Amino acid sequence: MTIRLSILDQAPVPEGTPQSQALANSLDLARHAERFGYTRYWVAEHHAMYSHAISAPEILVTAIASATSTLRVGSGGVLLTHYSPFKVAETFRTLTALHPGRIDLGIGRSTGADEVETLALRPAPEAGRGPTVDAKVEQLRAYLAGSPAVDGARRAPLAVPLDAPAPDVWLLGSSPGSAVSAGRADIDYAFAHFINPGATRESIEAYHRLAPARSPIAAITAVVADTEAEAARLYSAQRAVRNRLFRNDVRPVPEPDTALAELARYGDILEGENFEWPRYFWGTPDRVGDRIRSLASNLDVEEIIVVTTVHDHQARVRSYELLAAEFALPAATPSLQDVTR
Repeated sequence: MTIRLSILDQAPVPEGTPQSQALANSLDLARHAERFGYTRYWVAEHHAMYSHAISAPEILVTAIASATSTLRVGSGGVLLTHYSPFKVAETFRTLTALHPGRIDLGIGRSTGADEVETLALRPAPEAGRGPTVDAKVEQLRAYLAGSPAVDGARRAPLAVPLDAPAPDVWLLGSSPGSAVSAGRADIDYAFAHFINPGATRESIEAYHRLAPARSPIAAITAVVADTEAEAARLYSAQRAVRNRLFRNDVRPVPEPDTALAELARYGDILEGENFEWPRYFWGTPDRVGDRIRSLASNLDVEEIIVVTTVHDHQARVRSYELLAAEFALPAATPSLQDVTR
């Protein structure tokens, strides 16, 4: 079974580093990802977090697509609950006009924000919640499929440029409910195993039943290093970040020494977890590779999208490089633009 690998970038902010540097790190990682042979590069959306730097994924998608030439680039995902479906359709149709055949529009179902930011993001704060995310997804797809045909004196809003192709639309989720929504709508689906590993099998199997002609993506967290000891040390940062979230602590990603000290002091909520596949995969390339192959083959998934959170950017790049080599990804041939950049 051939497995495609992709990257989900949350722009982790290392402790002691400006958030703007985390965005520069994203551009650097995307260029490496293209050379390593990854299929697509998605960027997440979070708000009011010191540990993650991306609040406007459509802007980073633009920058990354411009800095690469073959990589598929997209959102992972736009948090549609906050936005007008029509504006999102206009934004991503513009992106496909600039980068035809390379743009994915991943839609997230959560808010990715606290109540304060959620209210601030609402176009009319005094208004109610409005349509559900599923209803907004259908509106968005209708705008992307729209044509300039006029029905009498009225017409539907037209998302321009009209001659630009629609982006590939993906629904992102972490529950069986999201899988059912995607399957019933016959829309591509990516399941966040790293968020809810207990529901991975149920969700992906439900999607397979409802949309048998489509192939879902499984999103995992992985930390890969040349040795088990180094992987464990790097992985301590991800463990600390996960534990901090349960204390409403959204500080930047700690160095391994700081992370290990915190885990020793407060304990690790991950230690008691027992799922069919671990929430986070870590270790040497062969160890992580075997676990990815197990998940992919058992669930009939052809593509895995990987998020890696460590303190050191170069170690993060190296983790993706080792994983690409383990799966013998076809390295991209640099374009003239890449050579002269």
